[in-house]
Amino acid sequence: MRIGHVIVPADELDAQLAFYTSLGLTVKFRDGDRYAAVTDGTVTVGLADATQQPVAGRTVLSIQVDDLDACLAQLAAAGATVSTPITGPHERRALVTDPTGNPL
Repeated sequence: MRIGHVIVPADELDAQLAFYTSLGLTVKFRDGDRYAAVTDGTVTVGLADATQQPVAGRTVLSIQVDDLDACLAQLAAAGATVSTPITGPHERRALVTDPTGNPL
């Protein structure tokens, strides 16, 4: 398991890209007006419009795992709430909320 990236709501992608790049972050890629990824070389921040936000209006930590189904079972046993996995345009994913409601 490793932290994949942090997903930040981005209603104005161009403005947010200008802001984050002015801080010295580099654009890794951009998917139209839906999503862009910026990085400092170690950490990636995903800027996501409403269609790409796992939880509308919330910043979400993305975790990458080798075996999603096994990880979801382990997290559920630890007290998390897990959704049914879906296949998106770039990966297979599921929404998990920790015991206090924070989305992953």
